[in-house]
Amino acid sequence: MGDYLGIYLNDHLAGATVGRELAKRAAGSNRGTPLGEFLERLRGEIAADRETLLEVMRAVDVGEDHAKTIAARVGERLGRLKLNGNLLGYSPLSRVVELEGLLLGVQGKGALWRSLHGLADPRLAEFDFLALERRAKRQQSGLEKHRVAAALIAFEESS
Repeated sequence: MGDYLGIYLNDHLAGATVGRELAKRAAGSNRGTPLGEFLERLRGEIAADRETLLEVMRAVDVGEDHAKTIAARVGERLGRLKLNGNLLGYSPLSRVVELEGLLLGVQGKGALWRSLHGLADPRLAEFDFLALERRAKRQQSGLEKHRVAAALIAFEESS
């Protein structure tokens, strides 16, 4: 189980790294709006969840795969190069795609907390995975609300 658990936790750490960077960038692109405020709060929660994941990894004696987290950072930066309907800069489609990416990541994080909750490992007894899962569900709900609104704006503007 140890090898698989280590791989799994490091995969989620890479995802959390991407999520933190994506939320930071999206918050900056939407600064001064209700969406920007939501994304700034979300960024802080993602960062806190990433720290909790690192604590979980330490508790079960899993080291960080630095190559994987570096690759995740590079991948997030490369993802910025996608076509978004504007030659240069941010577009309404950028907002939709970013929110969808964050939503997928938060859904995965919820699955992580559920999986860890199901383990009968005494080293994990101090972690409240149910509370972490509830937070992920709340994050999903907020992201979905903003994603739907962003999609309506983007697609109404393009028609």
